Amino acid sequence: MRQEALSKPMALGHDIFPRVQPHIYTWINKYGKNYLSWDGVRAELVISEPELIKENMTPAVISSVETMLEKWKGYVGKEIELFEEFRLLTSEVISRTAFGNKLTLVSFYSKLWEPADVLLSEELANEIQGCVMKMIKKREDRVVNGGADSFGNDFLGLHVNAYHDLDDKNMLSLGDLVDECKTFCLAGQDTVNSLLAWTIFLLAIHGDWQEKARREVIDIFGNQNPHSEGIVKLKIMTMIINETLRLYGPANGLIRKVGREVQIGKLVLPANIDLYVANVVPQHDPQLWGDDVHLFKPERFAEGIAKATKYNAAAFCPFGIGPRSCVGMSFATMETKIALSMILQRYTISLSPAYVHSPISVITIQPEHGIQVILKSLHSNV
Repeated sequence: MRQEALSKPMALGHDIFPRVQPHIYTWINKYGKNYLSWDGVRAELVISEPELIKENMTPAVISSVETMLEKWKGYVGKEIELFEEFRLLTSEVISRTAFGNKLTLVSFYSKLWEPADVLLSEELANEIQGCVMKMIKKREDRVVNGGADSFGNDFLGLHVNAYHDLDDKNMLSLGDLVDECKTFCLAGQDTVNSLLAWTIFLLAIHGDWQEKARREVIDIFGNQNPHSEGIVKLKIMTMIINETLRLYGPANGLIRKVGREVQIGKLVLPANIDLYVANVVPQHDPQLWGDDVHLFKPERFAEGIAKATKYNAAAFCPFGIGPRSCVGMSFATMETKIALSMILQRYTISLSPAYVHSPISVITIQPEHGIQVILKSLHSNV
């Protein structure tokens, strides 16, 4: 089913659900919005009804974006593929902000993006762990050798501190420390990479909204770098980002495990069943968003998310919902706004004729063949 759905590109539209999750699309139409399936020997309940789904980093982000934009000067008037550009950018941002090193994670990310069959191999898993262990040991050595009086207060430093905690109740095991680093890197990088890429894609084919966003950025920042006081004032950009998240939300499903018997609506779930929350379904549901559900219309969010969803929180939950929602949501949107602002200050962007519309689900929603655009400089010295 998946192979058939991906066998050819789709028209330049945004009805991506049948393509990126053809099995869930087919089974929802056959069995209803909530259905039970089996993943090997484990039962999995898929639910898609909304009623059941319910400042210190800014300089590092700016520095990373400036590095990327310096490279872009050589592509003015030419085609450039942005998905890989944003992958490098988001990798560097995570490296700077969480691990204090611009180049720490280059080899780590190159290993994460090996083909799936290779990624599962024990050899590669050991290599990835080795990359993380080197980062940890470097922090430990600095303290032991007197180069620093603490492990640091960034993400890695706080976790190394927990690893060395003398209180067993607070101490983090080495395995947990390594796993936390791997999870943070993958989730933090991949989510923003996807969001940035699809936002630029949509702005490239909707020049009116690209110009509206640019005017807002210039009104707030002029030609200066973004700052925290101005970022919170970017109303039009927030509308654009929310509509991008609705159409091409990074996480197209959320997996949970039921720890004890619980009732959700009219459904009684037994303990130990896996729960798959198909949040992409309500975000593409015409009954919730209207007949124009597959159109790019940021004005839906002009009065905020609550009004756009008619106060149905589960109709729009690209980062999850409730206490288990993504802790990196604010950082992801902040990083996206900074990067978009700095790009719009310098370039107009149009979609390249070489672009093939083939969104696929690989952890996040990604462009199978990349996103090719043409850059046009707004300034003669860029």
